[in-house]
Amino acid sequence: MKPHPPRSMAAPIAARYAFGMLLATSFLCHRPLAFQSWVLSSVRCSALNALTPRQLQFWEDVDDGLADVEKFYEAKGQSMDRIRTFCERARGNLPLPDPAAPGHLPSEEHIDGLTANAFWDAAADLDKFPWAEKLEESADVIAGEFSEQLLQKSDSESGLFSGDSAWQSKVMGTGWSAFRLQRLGVWNVENCAKFPKTYSLLKELNIPLAVRGVCFARQTPGSGVAPHTDGRNFILTSHLGLKVPEGCWIKVGEEERTWSEGKLTTLDTSFEHSTGNPSPEDRHVLIIDFWHPELSDAERAGLEYIYDLRNKFESGEVLFRQPRTKSESEEVEGQGLGGLWKALTGN
Repeated sequence: MKPHPPRSMAAPIAARYAFGMLLATSFLCHRPLAFQSWVLSSVRCSALNALTPRQLQFWEDVDDGLADVEKFYEAKGQSMDRIRTFCERARGNLPLPDPAAPGHLPSEEHIDGLTANAFWDAAADLDKFPWAEKLEESADVIAGEFSEQLLQKSDSESGLFSGDSAWQSKVMGTGWSAFRLQRLGVWNVENCAKFPKTYSLLKELNIPLAVRGVCFARQTPGSGVAPHTDGRNFILTSHLGLKVPEGCWIKVGEEERTWSEGKLTTLDTSFEHSTGNPSPEDRHVLIIDFWHPELSDAERAGLEYIYDLRNKFESGEVLFRQPRTKSESEEVEGQGLGGLWKALTGN
């Protein structure tokens, strides 16, 4: 076993594209999020079930939209019960789920009853992952197109890889960067034009892509991604090895593996996971996020609606309206966080 890069560079982080300001903020008592600076770290869990008017508006719109989805799928005999439970937990009305195994760190964004494995052998399970074997068989097409792009220009000229944000750099480390083909359900037309064969292949395979997306990912020599989790058990992630120098590793839960070129390494990112590249060369993989195979069509549709609505809220596309119900914070002395704090603590 090759020596690991130092793992003391960061404590386990809840790396997540969470609901952000739309979540019941009781989640912060479970796993602090640096980017949610709008919440005082000293506020106690019991205070945080009080949703803001904007959060109430979001969840009212979620309920309205899910009613339409539920009506459509009820005619097909598919239940939305687990999605309703998901919403109750995300609102802060239900306790956090219990871990399914060592290293499993599920969050409030959780679907009950799904199998939780740190690693999955996707290519060997045609029933659950009918696209995986075909993707491996076409790996040379993707790797060849990727190599051509790397050789065309230097990174400084092409900007092929870049970080998404300062938050990402804090979680993933400065040695990790990505070139995104799809993000939050939307294909990047300009980026996909650079990889037409890869794009066509991914579309033809009908992979049940989830909200996080598809990207080429680079990890530079001597770098590592600190232990982190996004807490979501209903999305799985496959890494297709493109260039994997000797000694590179990925640890999920308590199990450590390496990638293989032309093969899929599939993991559940609600387990704590970390990576390392102790070699003198870049490591490259294609990352594909997709829905857990045990979700029904109705549940996928429900989750797609919820996360699409979240994106519209956080981008400002959905304008503020007064919610139909009052938030608890509007009913306590003093109004707002100050009044809420005073009502809860007596100070």
